[in-house]
Amino acid sequence: MEISGLPLELWRLILSYMRLPDLGRCSLVCRAWYELILSLDNTRWRQLCLGCVECRHPNWPNQPDVEPWSWREAFKQHYLASKTWTKNSQDLESSNCFYLFRRKKDRRVLCVGPGCEFDNLRRALLSAGVYDRIVLLPGVYEEQSEIFLKAPVEIMGRGKLGDVALLASFDQHCPTMRLCNLVFMPAWFTPVIYKTTSGHVQFDNCNFESGQLQIHAPGTCQVKFCTFNQSSINFHSVAISLLENCEFAGSENASVTVEGCPSLDRNWACKHLTMLAKSRSVLLQTSEPPLRNTSKLDSQGHLPVGSMRTCEIVVGEEPGLLFSAAQTEAMLKRACEKENDLSGDLTVTPKEEAMTMDTDSSDSELSTSSENEEESESSYRLPYQAHSLSHLLAKVIHSRPQANGLTALQNDYELKSLPQEMQKDKEVQALANSVQGCLVRKCLFRDGKGGVFVCSQGQARAEGSIFRDLTYAVRGIQNSKIIMLKNDIHHCKTSGIFLRLGAGGLIADNDIHSNCEAGIDIRKGANPLILCNRIHSGLRSGIVVLGNGKGIIRSNQIYGNKEAGIYILYNGNPLVSGNHIFQGLAAGIAVNENGRGQITENVIRENQWGGADIRRGGDPVLRSNLICCGYSDGVVVGERGKGLIEGNTIYGNKGCGVWIMSSSLPHITSNQIGHNSIYGVAVFCRKDDANDYLANQGGNENFNDEGEAANWENELESEDEHLTSRRPISVALVESNSINHNGAAGLYVKSSEALNIIGNAIHANRDCGVSISQSSQLTRIANNSISCNSLGGVQVEAECRVDLRGNGIYDNSSHGVASKGDGVVTENDILGNKGCGLRLSQAADMKIIKNRIHSFRGYGIEMLDQTKGVLQDNVIFQGKSKRAILQQTSSGDGCIVQNNKLIAFKKKFDAAWTLENPPARPHIEGSSRGVSISGNSQKVTNVTARIAARMDGGCHNNGSIFCTIL
Repeated sequence: MEISGLPLELWRLILSYMRLPDLGRCSLVCRAWYELILSLDNTRWRQLCLGCVECRHPNWPNQPDVEPWSWREAFKQHYLASKTWTKNSQDLESSNCFYLFRRKKDRRVLCVGPGCEFDNLRRALLSAGVYDRIVLLPGVYEEQSEIFLKAPVEIMGRGKLGDVALLASFDQHCPTMRLCNLVFMPAWFTPVIYKTTSGHVQFDNCNFESGQLQIHAPGTCQVKFCTFNQSSINFHSVAISLLENCEFAGSENASVTVEGCPSLDRNWACKHLTMLAKSRSVLLQTSEPPLRNTSKLDSQGHLPVGSMRTCEIVVGEEPGLLFSAAQTEAMLKRACEKENDLSGDLTVTPKEEAMTMDTDSSDSELSTSSENEEESESSYRLPYQAHSLSHLLAKVIHSRPQANGLTALQNDYELKSLPQEMQKDKEVQALANSVQGCLVRKCLFRDGKGGVFVCSQGQARAEGSIFRDLTYAVRGIQNSKIIMLKNDIHHCKTSGIFLRLGAGGLIADNDIHSNCEAGIDIRKGANPLILCNRIHSGLRSGIVVLGNGKGIIRSNQIYGNKEAGIYILYNGNPLVSGNHIFQGLAAGIAVNENGRGQITENVIRENQWGGADIRRGGDPVLRSNLICCGYSDGVVVGERGKGLIEGNTIYGNKGCGVWIMSSSLPHITSNQIGHNSIYGVAVFCRKDDANDYLANQGGNENFNDEGEAANWENELESEDEHLTSRRPISVALVESNSINHNGAAGLYVKSSEALNIIGNAIHANRDCGVSISQSSQLTRIANNSISCNSLGGVQVEAECRVDLRGNGIYDNSSHGVASKGDGVVTENDILGNKGCGLRLSQAADMKIIKNRIHSFRGYGIEMLDQTKGVLQDNVIFQGKSKRAILQQTSSGDGCIVQNNKLIAFKKKFDAAWTLENPPARPHIEGSSRGVSISGNSQKVTNVTARIAARMDGGCHNNGSIFCTIL
């Protein structure tokens, strides 16, 4: 490119010597000259911006090494902002920009210093007129009494920042002021450096040492490129004020205090500050470098977190804690192999895995053999696929995990970005666009007690700022409102953000990490919106909600914290949804000490303890979450735990799917519990480890400087809004779940309390379907489908009490029901199992009434040892082995066998066996393919199925083993 014959390089060299006004004039010549001036961005414009005594590097103090996208634009923005203080004159509406070119003939420049017209500032102020500039020569200026500012003037220091120091106290009584390039220190008689109660004041490139600024409504201020060293600024009911690119260090109290509701009485500057704040909002910036201090984090082994939000979480602290893509794929392949080994086929058992047993065989004597069967096994089976829970089994069979199975599951739980949240929620949009009170933008708070403190209905907004190495970053109390967007909060000595006493607002898209207490602490009725944050690497919990705290916690990434990702206790009751909570060193979500909350549609994965941990009166709603790949149990319901656990996918955990303590009262319904390494659901009577959760995990730090009581636990209030629609239960209830492909028993009970197991599909687990090893109280097992498990369907140990009613127990690899205990077995379908249909041993005492029993290879019913009981009105089908369909080797004392219908082995030309009146169990009258959660419990307790086949003639020998043989 050439202009008038000169190369571009020569033009740039010539223009590099021009002053700012000359560059402006040159850009007006023509388009070619305009583009030439723009091309000087990294040379002359950069030089002008950095050489200006009124400003510093555009990204100071947070990122001084990062260049702005345009030096010219940065210089322009600062130049326009520096003129805000002169906009209070009444210009015509058509000449809003004329202030840029305004020249007052009577405007003077007054110099103060040795050899000048004025030797001190006070005399210069007495002589100054409106909009005059007072220039202080290098030196120290001390005033012995308070200075009252009555005329709008500009006070500027000459030389570098630090050459001019003022030891004075100012009280502004004029409409506007500007102070630039000065060092302020308090006078000997007061710590207050500057105070305004009505006018607007603008500080550019100043230092404040060990003093205070006080801004009272309707006064306003604009502070930019300033340093506050052991200094603070207090706002009292201000409508709007703006702090930009400032550094606060070493404060003994809060660096910024905002008190009082924004005043409706406003001065002339409010309109201009509001327009300026909206034009520079971080919400308008499409791309910005992260605020992370990478040098510090790299030294600690932290990995940067990308800004892209996907459902596949790859963010972490240490590479060793992550599942790589290869590991995830290998894990899923193993899961596929595991499921294939378990064979979820509901219709035909593989020929090579036929079971053989002798008359006196036991569980341990069962073995597999490979035989070439001459006859089709389907000829000896009773069709049972159309029972009421077949829809649950269909989901299991048709949704076997593929190589990308875990990713596919997470696709339903994709994290939303802040723009998506704003589009969905009008309240979020209104809060994000609110610009009232004190606005803090791109500031640095470090090495002090507090960052921003908001109280008494005050309002504050912090954007793009860094809070580090403080006692706390932000505290809000007494119905205050805080809006925090895209800040970095880390290494605080207590909680990063602390809200109590009705405080609210919006905390969105922040990076909150490495704090000594909780990342966010919500107490005493505080009710914020917490959206799209990264909360990680805390020395305690990520978020704590306690003491009647509330809040909406949505679309956050919470990971790598040493205690629970979200900890709810002492009547805390938040709404927690759409978060990814992973790689924590304790539980993903812990609900303790009467905590509540609605926890929905979260991804909770790879945590060291339970994905969700509920204890000591905790009573949450845990609904539609993905709880997977944990290093312990998926869900833990400990001592006195309660809650509704509904519709969750609990998958691939190294412990149990759900671990329940017998003293708890959970309602576990409609969950998918599969591919866990131990039990699907386990109920134990073991006491909690006292060290599992410390009583003060939520943090009990006391900030008495705000006059708040330390013993907040004694001030809890009851709320009437607890989920009244939930059905109360007096016995732990496991209902309508799909429990499949787990590494041990599908449901294991070792309990001292009663338990109801109703309407579940328990399928293809590596041990028994249901194992009752200890049950001093009655365990009710009703209307379940128990099929294709690697050992028996139901196993009951000695001294256990059970009530098996209305179940379908099919195609298990050992006995259908094996009992050494007491109870009732009535109206069940026990079909196609490879051991006995029903086997009683030791001192079992069971009533076996109105069942349909068919063993594929063993006895229909086998009674051993000292068993007692009643066998009455059962229909027993002979299996393929052609053995006796009822075998009794017990003493016979106390055994009553009567009115049973025994159907011998059928031949090929006989009509196929069918299950009619009622159809295959479990059969729940009025049930649809989707089990009703609200009414299902009542239905399954009223068992209405009746046996179809009835005897043509009565039994004439009540003591006979074989009443009727067809």
